Amino acid sequence: MSASPKTVAFLVAGEGIESAELTEPWQAVTDAGHQAVLISPEPGTVQLFEHLDKAGTHPVDVTVAEAAVDDYDALVLPGGVANPDALRMDAAAVALARQFVESGKPVAAICHAPWTLVEADVLRGRRLTSWPSLQTDVRNAGGEWVDEPVVISGNLITSRNPGDIPAFNDALLEALHHGSAQSPGPVSAA
Repeated sequence: MSASPKTVAFLVAGEGIESAELTEPWQAVTDAGHQAVLISPEPGTVQLFEHLDKAGTHPVDVTVAEAAVDDYDALVLPGGVANPDALRMDAAAVALARQFVESGKPVAAICHAPWTLVEADVLRGRRLTSWPSLQTDVRNAGGEWVDEPVVISGNLITSRNPGDIPAFNDALLEALHHGSAQSPGPVSAA
C-alpha cells in the first residue's frame, strides 16, 4: 500500500488485551506489506481476551526495556480493560508511549487504550475518542473527548470500540502511507 514497508510497534501488557483490537489491526498492517512487532513489559506470550473470556495468546517480540522509538514507524495501542490499566502502571511502557507521541510518528489507540496516553500526559489540546467510560479521564488529562468512530488529532488516531476497527485500520494505514496521521507537529500544551 505504501512505497516502502514500515515497522509498526504494538504495545500491550501481559494480559487483558481485547483480541480483535490486536489481531485485526495486526492483520491489516501485515496484509499491507508492513512488519508488526509485539512489545510488552515481559518476554514470553501475552494473553488475549474476547471481553472477559480468554481467547488465545500471542508471542512477544521485544520487551519494553529493549524497544526504541527510532526502530519503529508507528505505535498501536490495543484496548481491553485490563491491558491498558496494567500498562499505565508500568513506568517504562508509559515513557515509551510518551516518546512515540512526542516523536510525531503515528500513534493509534483504541477503546480503553487511551488510559496509557492519559498516564503519559500527552492529551492536552488533543481531540480524541475512546470507550465512553474514559471520557472524564481524557478531559481531566486536558483532551477533548468526542463520540466518533475514528478521530485524528495531529499524529494521534483514536477509536471507540471493536466496531470501529475498519475505520481505525483505514486511518492507521493511511498514516503509514503518508508517514503521519495528519500534521504530526509537537504536542500542544494548551
